[in-house]
Amino acid sequence: MNLAIDQERLLSELETLASISDAESPAVTRIVFTPTDVKARAWLTSHCKEAGLALRQDAIGNIFARWVGLDTSAPVVGTGSHIDAIPNAGKYDGVVGVLGGLEAIRALQRSGFRPKHSIELLVFTSEEPTRFGIGCLGSRLLSGDLSPAAARRLTDSNGESLEQVRRSAGFRGELEEVKLPSGYYKAFVELHIEQGPLLERQQTPLGVVQKIAAPASLRVLIEGAGGHAGGVLMPDRRDALCAAAELILAIENAARASGAIDTVATVGICDVFPGAVNSIPSRVRLTVDIRDTDLTRRDTVMQIVERASRDLSAKRLVDIGSELLNADAPVHCAPIVIDALSASCRDNGLKFLPMVSRAYHDSLFISRIAPAGMLFIPCRNGYSHRPDEFASLEDIARGTLILAETLAKLSA
Repeated sequence: MNLAIDQERLLSELETLASISDAESPAVTRIVFTPTDVKARAWLTSHCKEAGLALRQDAIGNIFARWVGLDTSAPVVGTGSHIDAIPNAGKYDGVVGVLGGLEAIRALQRSGFRPKHSIELLVFTSEEPTRFGIGCLGSRLLSGDLSPAAARRLTDSNGESLEQVRRSAGFRGELEEVKLPSGYYKAFVELHIEQGPLLERQQTPLGVVQKIAAPASLRVLIEGAGGHAGGVLMPDRRDALCAAAELILAIENAARASGAIDTVATVGICDVFPGAVNSIPSRVRLTVDIRDTDLTRRDTVMQIVERASRDLSAKRLVDIGSELLNADAPVHCAPIVIDALSASCRDNGLKFLPMVSRAYHDSLFISRIAPAGMLFIPCRNGYSHRPDEFASLEDIARGTLILAETLAKLSA
């Protein structure tokens, strides 16, 4: 089998998809179920049709593009990722796995390879939590991790429900039909930029993921008392922002104190009310992300944060409440996928690094229902979720080649 990746076409497709955005280049913004998202989906499905793939979309908008194998009754070998992008993002996150997956299938077609198991490109809906506050929406529903009833209760910042926006975007089926049947996939492989600096630092071209960390996400509401910045004396203050500042540092300290490099905690949003220079903040909303590859260690950090909230509430005379959005379990990648990826790297004389994915991905949820794994390529300085996110064409093509060979091994 003589595999060749069409780098020129792959680069052109990356640039074209990046141009379908609600932000000016080089930034990319593509929020799920917006007109821009729908336009990007239409562009992508047209390229899948050109490749002769059989297409379907489910009620939440997950796209399935299948190269039908010789044994149509055999479980499918899957690959893919997502094309939605947070505000002011880069052009490679998720997209490398989607367009790389499509090019891997085309390269196998051009080589004359015929799979026994069908090979399917899966484009997940809303891997990013931007609109509904919960990440991996499509894969959660596919795996059954999120129930249709819970999904229907989701709303965006404008108060529009998931049901309203998905139907307005043209997805009118029932959410109960989204969950995949048992045994649907033989294996699933996701190609992705690392979103960290290790491969670049160690000058290693590829990473074979062994474990995927998982986050717990919280919304925290701190309510104090407002007032005039000049009129309320310091002993009388119940400043919600000062309480939030202490809590943020307590969250950071809790993660640092775990003693493990895989424990991380982030406060990504701090919304202050009323937000005036001469007004004491009376209300602050925070979003908290705590993640680890070890479930017990992560949950210990959450307990420390909960105790810190109670202590701060009593100390500063403010009310602190929290809402748990999700608390997902980390996973180990499947040996069948790790072995196939490792063998493909060795067959091509390429070094690879066994890795942990500290960002979480749709493969985390697919792993609940199928053997799953991930292949990482370097990204410059480890930057991601920002406009200067970058992966070289050489690295993308190399990852696509290894993906193609791995899909061939798994589908033979």
